[in-house]
Amino acid sequence: QVQLVESGGGLVQAGGSLRLSCAASGLTFRNYAMGWFRQAPGKSREFEVSDRGSGGSTYYADSVKGRFTISRDNAKNTVYLQMNSLNPEDTAVYYCAAGPTIQPMGLMTLVNFWGQGTQVTVSS
Repeated sequence: QVQLVESGGGLVQAGGSLRLSCAASGLTFRNYAMGWFRQAPGKSREFEVSDRGSGGSTYYADSVKGRFTISRDNAKNTVYLQMNSLNPEDTAVYYCAAGPTIQPMGLMTLVNFWGQGTQVTVSS
């Protein structure tokens, strides 16, 4: 069966950095768009970044543009999220997602699989 397993979350001070990883299994990784969403307490899950792979488009939410970077290693079936200049507003559970198309809110998005989430807490 398909599994997406996130790792790398934790507690960091404002201005710090974290790198999240999402290891995928049970799917043909290179054929999937991969994305990261987050859900803060009391809020709905929100799109943050996605990568279509194979030279396709990369999308970033305005809130993370210039601070977060998505990358993927198709040989390792892994997608990464490098998060820099973190601030307390970035505190959330971060979810890895895989699907045919993952785009910012308002554009076509179809997520087939979700990871279990990893907590990121940024202290002020």
